[in-house]
Amino acid sequence: MHVPDGFINAPTSAVTGVVAAGAIAVSLRGARRELDERTAPLAGLVAAFIFAVQMLNFPVAAGTSGHLLGGALAAILVGPYTGVLCVSVVLLMQGILFADGGLTALGVNITDMAIVTTVVAYALFRGLVKVLPRTRRSVTVASFVAALVSVPAAALAFTLLYWIGGTTDVAIGKVATAMIGVHVLIGIGEAAITALTVGAVIAVRPDLVYGARGLQQRLKLRVNGELVDAPSGAAPAPAPAAARSHRKVWITGLVASLVLAGFVSFYASADPDGLEKVASDKGIDEKAEEHAAADSPLADYGVKDITDARLSGGLAGVIGVGVTVVAGSAVFWTVRRRRSDDATPTHTETTV
Repeated sequence: MHVPDGFINAPTSAVTGVVAAGAIAVSLRGARRELDERTAPLAGLVAAFIFAVQMLNFPVAAGTSGHLLGGALAAILVGPYTGVLCVSVVLLMQGILFADGGLTALGVNITDMAIVTTVVAYALFRGLVKVLPRTRRSVTVASFVAALVSVPAAALAFTLLYWIGGTTDVAIGKVATAMIGVHVLIGIGEAAITALTVGAVIAVRPDLVYGARGLQQRLKLRVNGELVDAPSGAAPAPAPAAARSHRKVWITGLVASLVLAGFVSFYASADPDGLEKVASDKGIDEKAEEHAAADSPLADYGVKDITDARLSGGLAGVIGVGVTVVAGSAVFWTVRRRRSDDATPTHTETTV
């Protein structure tokens, strides 16, 4: 759903740029409360994983594909404020390096893909977690529903922006029907990816999932050869030291991201995504402009001057994952350090 330059007029793009900048500023402050010894190492990896999975377009209808937006996944794994920053880092890397999503439309894309998806998904997720049984399975179910709803919500947000500042004269009802219809289908794919990823992390390290904090597995006692739940007042056993290490999870996630972007992406659907298809069918793209970074060595997710498509796309994916994890980690560690600095008490000496 990356909006290119020329779909939305300059005044509307400028306003969304201000909205995006304000949301990022608020998120930088909010992320100080979310980023700790558990989420800080994970946040940069989440951004890289979202970048990798966004390269995996999946078919949703005849001639149409979709890809992960990632707002729900990021918010549930590392928190809503940090989630906004994760998706924003991905969009920035894609726009500058890969000519994916217009530079003048960066505010539109951050507002739509980072802010709307994260806010809608996390609000719905928290509401579901409160009413569902407090189990790991409930977190996974809530993740699925939240991710599913976040995608058509983003499609509705784009439709509203197009209604306000679209550069072509297309009936808004036609745009809304087409956008929401196809993105409901894309939302199913988003929900499946989000639920599978959250469920996989919960299975091995539930303490790393921001949305699952407060959920503790009941102790089991063996009575007459059978395992039964311990009394409710019994404290859960602490995790062994090996399980508390982040290194294994981080390395596994990075390797998975590199494999997805460097190898699996070659087999992704080549059909246009939901927005591209609707724009082509309805004429929204009549005034689309060439990307300012169209001559980038990595434009269109390929390495310039490498003629082998598999090698070119794979190298571009690996480079993208590497750049995103470095940029994201730098941002999140800086925010984490600011939190530590703010928490350090200052001592003043008084002489009499």
